[in-house]
Amino acid sequence: MAQLSTKIKLYCEANSKVADFTNNVILQDDSDGNGPYIKSWSIEGLAKPTDEQIASYETAGNTAESNAQALGNRVSEYPSLGDVVDAIFKKEAGDSTEFDALATARAAVKSKYPKG
Repeated sequence: MAQLSTKIKLYCEANSKVADFTNNVILQDDSDGNGPYIKSWSIEGLAKPTDEQIASYETAGNTAESNAQALGNRVSEYPSLGDVVDAIFKKEAGDSTEFDALATARAAVKSKYPKG
């Protein structure tokens, strides 16, 4: 189930607005078993979404969260920028061994963590 904040972010983006969760949208969870809710909404030119509008972003929210997780996993396993730059310079000098190995490793990480 997508987080409320993700669905609100998508709702705002679909309406060309930005949700700032420290200023114009405040969420709260009272730990009463009802989950988080919108405590305060002050986005100029955009009405607070109804429960039905928020629910309509469930699938898109799940996809966005899944993609964010995949990207985070990829970043943690990709080679460092320094390694990439070094490999590019070596390739330019005529030795593509490291560059080719990095390209293969990158492809393996992308396959391991596909986006939805």
